[in-house]
Amino acid sequence: MTKEEVFRRVVEIGIVPVVRAKSGSQALKATEAVASGGIPIVEITMTVPGALEVISELVRSMGNDLLVGAGTVLDADAARRCVDAGAEFLVSPGLDIEVVELASQQGKLMMAGALTPTEVITAWRAGADFVKVFPCGNVGGPKYIKALKGPLPQVPMVPTGGVNLQTAAEFIKAGAAALGIGGELVSAAALASGNVGEITDAARQYVAIVREAREVNASTAAIK
Repeated sequence: MTKEEVFRRVVEIGIVPVVRAKSGSQALKATEAVASGGIPIVEITMTVPGALEVISELVRSMGNDLLVGAGTVLDADAARRCVDAGAEFLVSPGLDIEVVELASQQGKLMMAGALTPTEVITAWRAGADFVKVFPCGNVGGPKYIKALKGPLPQVPMVPTGGVNLQTAAEFIKAGAAALGIGGELVSAAALASGNVGEITDAARQYVAIVREAREVNASTAAIK
């Protein structure tokens, strides 16, 4: 896929499940669960044992049916290995300019982590396609996104941290381009027990919430 196609799919779905798991097999099960719930996107974090192998396996087995990215990418060397494994997008918890530059050179979508207004602007100017605002829940949640979007409406923001079933709609209404959701979607308890149906059910709920919140935004914009 081209970077533009990846960008459009992320925006279209509006949810990026962040998979942190204790094993590669758990990560594969989590991916199947969120995909079954209507979210054909997954971010496999580098904290997953054998993360690169998981990415390669998902790319091989699910192909164009699933958008596979790599998360917790901390440096350019790790970024290159993720791209070589088949990752279509890269996500970092903080801002590393070298990672942003490598993603650009490789034609891959970059979701660079940032928190302060200065970091958000720096990430955007460096070439990030999305700015991951993390940990968003600790600094005001939806209200923080709304505050950032005031002077920076052109920056597509993906709040991560503090996004759950109770706050997801408010994040979308505040202007989030998509939502990064970790344990509130990919439940560690569900993975440990093998009851991944809980993850699929949660995925369906998040998909419905994003759709409904966007409809509200569209209606409000039409009135204005």
